Amino acid sequence: MKVLILAGGYGSRLSEETGPRPKPMVEIGGRPILWHIMKSYSHHGFNEFIILCGHLGHVIKEYFANYHLRSSDVTFDLAGNTTRIHRNPSEPWSVTLLDTGSDTMTGGRVLRARPYLTQGEPFLLTYGDGVGNVDIPSLIAFHKAHGRTMTMTSAQPEGRFGALDIGTDGRVGRFVEKPKGDGAWINAGFFVCEHRMLDLLTEGDATVLERAPLERMAAEGELYAYKHHGFWRPMDTLRDRMALDELWARGEAKWKIWP
Repeated sequence: MKVLILAGGYGSRLSEETGPRPKPMVEIGGRPILWHIMKSYSHHGFNEFIILCGHLGHVIKEYFANYHLRSSDVTFDLAGNTTRIHRNPSEPWSVTLLDTGSDTMTGGRVLRARPYLTQGEPFLLTYGDGVGNVDIPSLIAFHKAHGRTMTMTSAQPEGRFGALDIGTDGRVGRFVEKPKGDGAWINAGFFVCEHRMLDLLTEGDATVLERAPLERMAAEGELYAYKHHGFWRPMDTLRDRMALDELWARGEAKWKIWP
């Protein structure tokens, strides 16, 4: 299956980091969060990516154009005008970068990928700003079992603050480090989509995937949720980025499922 990654938003809530670069290029542990997401899929054998670029999309294109230069030893023969790359740790990836427009909505970006998808073949889709240790093969098996149009991964986000377990007399029994929120399940991305879902993106570039298309599928019984009980966290704010970067630095990045 091909993997589509939404990477065209402005990232306004992370403006401290997104001035010169799009949000998916904000780094965790010295690598763009986009790279982390791709490594997760690649670990499960999915290596054909379509990146749906928009705002500052040229930065993503330049990153992949210079990928080998960033991660290899290089000899530049200036007199001979040649370049030799040594110790090339290449990824087994095919990466197609689509310019889907700066102001195109999420569903519109997916629709722009239609010429690059195979008729009748399902595809994977996720956001370019969240990481998790989602079991992609299990997600796909769940999707195939129900046979409907679309499956979204759902997760329970951590609370923002730690919580106190307080007894009736006021005694603190224990301190719970950032427990799950209010028990609600939210859209965590990591979708499996049948090709026919593209027919529901009827407003062109103005289609917001999370509005009419998902609402219609839900009303018609064509949308299922795969409950992910493991790690998942979005990178919406500077606080989120710093927390993810700290987990990586401590060797506690639970989304790092690759060797």
